[in-house]
Amino acid sequence: MSPDTHARKTVDRLLDVLDLDFTQARTTEDIFTGTSHPMPTGRIYGGQVLAQSLIAAERTLPENRTVHSMHGYFLRPGDSSQGITIAVDRIHDGRSFSTRRSQAYQNGVPIFSMIASFQDDDPGIEHAVPMPEGVPSPDSLSPDEDRDAGLPEAVVWMLRERAADIRHVDSPLYLPSDDERVPHQGVWMRMRAALPDDPALHRAALAYLSDMTIQESILRAHGVYWSLPGLKVASLDHAMWWHRPARVDEWLLYVQESPNAKGGRGLATGRIYTEDGALVASVAQEIMVRVPEAP
Repeated sequence: MSPDTHARKTVDRLLDVLDLDFTQARTTEDIFTGTSHPMPTGRIYGGQVLAQSLIAAERTLPENRTVHSMHGYFLRPGDSSQGITIAVDRIHDGRSFSTRRSQAYQNGVPIFSMIASFQDDDPGIEHAVPMPEGVPSPDSLSPDEDRDAGLPEAVVWMLRERAADIRHVDSPLYLPSDDERVPHQGVWMRMRAALPDDPALHRAALAYLSDMTIQESILRAHGVYWSLPGLKVASLDHAMWWHRPARVDEWLLYVQESPNAKGGRGLATGRIYTEDGALVASVAQEIMVRVPEAP
């Protein structure tokens, strides 16, 4: 299979996962169903259920009212071999804003709960923190899957089969690194193949990408890497604000930093920029992280 064909296949799999079915079983809630990516760990990738929950919520709104913020909690690990049911509660519809609650279920219990707010396009004041200067271009960096020497087979499979092309500005955190221990990093990302022009799909795919690598600003501060034996990491919550439109099949720079870690939890924040410097989204996530003690 050629590299272009393989890239197209990974993105088509993602599009299938994001193409939810509407059951028309609405009582007080709108009900949608979906499937999951196969994952080597058997657990659902958090960005996937986040994106699906957003798509379900947007299906209940007029086309011109788009998401500007979401706040969600990861409640239980999901099983990637099973289907997902998403219930959307139409909490509020005002003249300019709407609010929706989405809950994703497996086996009758919620695995993810989200509240999102949507707004009509309105003019107003505008400013944005500029993109950092001196960041290497994505074309000057190798894809993460080409930097996989010594990685476990399951990790190599995941890197090659994911729909996103991810390129760390510094060394990826899959293996021990001699990089400086700092609570920040930069990552270039885009989908491996073109997506349809639907803006709602690009907003959801941006949410999908936003859960990828943001935890690493916490780990990098302590010299911790993903394949460290005994390491346990789980996302607790996730918040995101959409500022400007962007295509996720074009390069985006994800600037990440961790202002705090304590009590087995770490907080990470991120800003997402287009290649020409427009700030398109801000992200925050807290994780549970348990690092094995040195012998």
